Amino acid sequence: MKIKSIFCAAVLALAFGQSLSAESKYAGLYKGLQFEMPVIDAPVFPDLTLQLTDFGAVGDGVTLNTDAFNKALAEVNKRGGGTLNVPSGVWYTGPIVLQSNVNLHLEAGALIVFADDEDLYDTVYVVYEGFEAWRTQSPISGRDLENIAITGEGVIDGNGGMWRPVKKNKMNTAEWNNLVARGGVVEGDVWYPSQSYIDGMKYAEGNRRALLTEAEARQVKRFLRPVMVQLVGCRNVLLQGVTFQNSPAWNVHPLMCQNLIVDDVYIKNPDFAQNGDGLDIESCKNVIVYRSMLDVGDDAICIKSGKDEAGRKRGIPSENVIVRDCRVFHGHGGFVVGSEMSGGVNNISVADCQFIGTDIGLRFKSTRGRGGVVKNIFIDNINMLDISGDAITFDLYYFVKNGPKEIPPVDETTPQFRDIFINGITSYRSGKALKFNGIPEMPIENIRVTNSTFSAREGGLLSESKDILFDNVTIRPDAGAALTVNNVNSARLVNCRFISGDPIEYTGTNTGVTVE
Repeated sequence: MKIKSIFCAAVLALAFGQSLSAESKYAGLYKGLQFEMPVIDAPVFPDLTLQLTDFGAVGDGVTLNTDAFNKALAEVNKRGGGTLNVPSGVWYTGPIVLQSNVNLHLEAGALIVFADDEDLYDTVYVVYEGFEAWRTQSPISGRDLENIAITGEGVIDGNGGMWRPVKKNKMNTAEWNNLVARGGVVEGDVWYPSQSYIDGMKYAEGNRRALLTEAEARQVKRFLRPVMVQLVGCRNVLLQGVTFQNSPAWNVHPLMCQNLIVDDVYIKNPDFAQNGDGLDIESCKNVIVYRSMLDVGDDAICIKSGKDEAGRKRGIPSENVIVRDCRVFHGHGGFVVGSEMSGGVNNISVADCQFIGTDIGLRFKSTRGRGGVVKNIFIDNINMLDISGDAITFDLYYFVKNGPKEIPPVDETTPQFRDIFINGITSYRSGKALKFNGIPEMPIENIRVTNSTFSAREGGLLSESKDILFDNVTIRPDAGAALTVNNVNSARLVNCRFISGDPIEYTGTNTGVTVE
């Protein structure tokens, strides 16, 4: 069977004109894949290895090593590529700019810590949260590079505490007192890292950050806190073995990249980290996320493709993504699509994962104004424990308190979620089993949930949905209806067990709902 899967992978690679070897170590992940995707493999680097210490770096946690890192990376690139080795030690540094054909390798015991001096970080015009705006330079960045890697057994720490605010109710008393003792500014029940952060908050609404001048942006660097690792327009990327922790905002953000492999990494943020996403894959193509663990303050594994008009204008979907054998602990969502999905999302396969203690398990979110189509999502064999919210949610009212009085017409700003296939889910002790909450003018459509079991405080909700199939689904709520059906057009409930005193409750107008 293994030989057969490798042969099929080779044929697929040739069909897509790939020069990558059919013996890719990841070829087995393509077995049974529901869509065509070229076989990718890790980039290969020349034998050249240079030592960071050869460039004057000192791993004492005090010496600033910014120049050493960047000179060393440039030298490896200049010599045709290879590996820059970071030995055991505490390597204090400003921003690192990656180079093509270079593997930044951290030995066991290596700890890279980014400096808390905001003057070391430039102001740059980049994409963040779906649109272009001035931001502070990322601790690690790369743009339009080929054949790059960050590998090894070390740790990269973004020193995120110098950048982000913290709400008092997110910490215990000792943690809060220690935080306040470090300095910063306390207003009400929120700690801010500096007055400049507070000054920048006036730019928070809408796209006001995009309208800043560079001079204005420089005055509020802390408010414009960066993602820790930002890779833009890169090809053939490998992140392997390393721990990425304590990011200023999002942790790892590949944007418009191709042939990206994230293998056996640990992505970690405090659970109180505001905007502390784990891995945000935005408008990327041909991606593998494998054997990785995430424990973060916001969404964990998240698929995006730009926001509103800017995302639609870019028009680059996230597509051809394989997620396998990953574990998520804290996080607003285990696997997430949206809410910035205006460029579209398609051909995604997620399997063999565990979500333990996340707020939501499988999270699909958007809102009117986004536009974009999310389709061809295949999810299989996901096990969840102690999900505080919904085990599975589709919510097209993300951040909406009051909907419009009249249903708007369908146009390019209308988001669509359809053709999504979910199988083999076991969720134990969630807050709610499922929530399907579409919008009247564009119900979520053709969603299949099969061979799954949900034990929850509350049952499931089907609302503003069309062409739904539940086959061999068990829902066991602690109280209330096992399933509420509201404004649903065509749903088949086949071989299902709704274990409740009131199995199904119907509200609104429903047509073509059958129990078989």
